[in-house]
Amino acid sequence: MKNAKALTITYLVQTSLGSLNGSDKEADNISSIKKFTCGTEQYPYGSAQWVRRALRDQLANLGWELSEGVAATIKKGAATTQQMPEKYIDDDLFGFMGTEKGDEGKKGSAVKRTSPVRVSPLVSMERYKGDLDFGTNYMSVTAGGTPNIFETEIHSGFYRGTVLIEIDRVGCGEGFNKALPADEKAKRVKALLSALKNLWSSGRQTRFLADISPKFIASALLKVKNPVFLESLVPINEGINIDLLTEVIKDYKEEILAVTFGGRKELFKYLPENTVSIGEAFVAMDNWVSSCYL
Repeated sequence: MKNAKALTITYLVQTSLGSLNGSDKEADNISSIKKFTCGTEQYPYGSAQWVRRALRDQLANLGWELSEGVAATIKKGAATTQQMPEKYIDDDLFGFMGTEKGDEGKKGSAVKRTSPVRVSPLVSMERYKGDLDFGTNYMSVTAGGTPNIFETEIHSGFYRGTVLIEIDRVGCGEGFNKALPADEKAKRVKALLSALKNLWSSGRQTRFLADISPKFIASALLKVKNPVFLESLVPINEGINIDLLTEVIKDYKEEILAVTFGGRKELFKYLPENTVSIGEAFVAMDNWVSSCYL
């Protein structure tokens, strides 16, 4: 496994009723969800930035110290983090872009670390059907006033996302003066896997508590960097399109070092052969990580 370049995980989450990722308001009294258009239909999605934020927050929940944001030193510059990947796991895994003000009369400099963790948006497999939740805010009532009426776009169904981890870039390269020890690299990747297993976003959860932890995963350890399952994990007929996953494995048999499928067997009627539980799949991936670094 020492020649592994990437670990890719494509996963499905399911929401019975949710309003996962807010968008700009289309009207003053309507809270919208993010949507994109495909053909004549609109499909909800959670942005990649939202997923990355959720992963980062979950690392904090798991006890990791995160890099705090700091103001830019140049005019109109964007705020960034401490830019210390050797110390902070999020600076290592999620990268950063920073700018430094130059001395008088001299040009400033820029420093960056390209994220070795690549994240796709969490895209709905079902179209948006225009459902709205009707609400009334009685806290806005003043003497002689009326309650504030509002609506929130809601949706249900399966969402698909992908995470690709560049195994060979974690704990080294851009931003590092010295590469981290192998055991620390493994520890950080395993922490990210744990964050994904327990994925949860704090946004819009007060009234629309939703479970966005994986219900099915297709993962592979690869000799190349390619999210092979990104467009090939498809829920169909109360199960998973098995033939499509089988075709992917056949097409990339030379590049795949190991593969595992994990899913809730009581949730899906049809699953690929040798599908294990979600917990067992994450244990298998933990073992892959150990074999790559240790």
